Amino acid sequence: MLNVQIVLFDGFDLLDTIAPYEVFCAAGMTAGGGVHVEFVSADGPRHVISGVNGVKLEARGKLSPDQQGIILVPGASGELAGDGPDSIPVLLARASNTELTGMLVRALENPKIVVATVCGGSLVLAMGGMLEGRPAVTHHLGMDVLGETGAIPVNARVVDDGNLVMGGGVTSGLDVALYLVERELGPRITHEVEQLFEYERRGTVWRSTGISPGDGAKIGDPNASKDSSSFLEVRATANASTSSSASSSLFEGEWDATIETPVGGLIVKLHIATVHGVIQGTCMHGDEASPFIDPEFTGNLLRWSLRVTKPMRLTLKLEVMVDGDQMTGIAKAGVLPSSRLSGHRI
Repeated sequence: MLNVQIVLFDGFDLLDTIAPYEVFCAAGMTAGGGVHVEFVSADGPRHVISGVNGVKLEARGKLSPDQQGIILVPGASGELAGDGPDSIPVLLARASNTELTGMLVRALENPKIVVATVCGGSLVLAMGGMLEGRPAVTHHLGMDVLGETGAIPVNARVVDDGNLVMGGGVTSGLDVALYLVERELGPRITHEVEQLFEYERRGTVWRSTGISPGDGAKIGDPNASKDSSSFLEVRATANASTSSSASSSLFEGEWDATIETPVGGLIVKLHIATVHGVIQGTCMHGDEASPFIDPEFTGNLLRWSLRVTKPMRLTLKLEVMVDGDQMTGIAKAGVLPSSRLSGHRI
């Protein structure tokens, strides 16, 4: 029996869920049974309101991270811009700050489970720190945010990373589900479902196998690499900017600051110093200390990047100005709404 759990959370996208649901149900009918599909939630049985005109679907059970099979996480539907309660970034962040994140972490640790995502569903995992260093895809509007969480964005319709299969835009739910049906039940069942739906999958499923583009390997060369993991190497280059000690002294000292994110305030302490003309900084959030990444300053404007884990895992790009003992600025992560930073020197 192939068990498929499709996760519902408040604000979920209808097409992300209904399209895969129909594909898996059709596969079960075509195969003469053997496929069980149900809507679940992290909270257990309840009616869950979608982000499309408040349409409700019933979650019949609670998500089980220990049940063998497939767990599929959809994206959200809502306002594309802004940081209101019905904006897509806020809906996804809200879902990632529930029990769902812990359940998905457990599921990914289970070798008998494949976790699949459609559209913004991959961002739910990414915000929970589950995609760091892994190839991933989401809706094209969220690809830069995906990269800011530590994932490796791949511009493909479907990305297969073993126990994790992800689809790009909204309609990729059809492609993800059909690909999983082929993986689990074979190509003939998949072909029959495609004929029934009058739909053929688009594009090549990206996997980290075979010859890497541009590596000079030739087909049939026994010495050619069979693994393109080198494609996934992440190289960080630190570029510290220098300026006069007079300019950098504007920022030096200890600062109490708040970053007002769409999902809550982030209280931080900043320590800024200049060593041999190079500005350095550390951000304390709770008991976590994170160094400034690539700090640079011009006059009274300081820019740096910062890795945070709460309220979600992201790399923030900060830009602040100082006026005496007051600090103001913004924090940005991809297309997510800008967050306002304010602080004062201690």
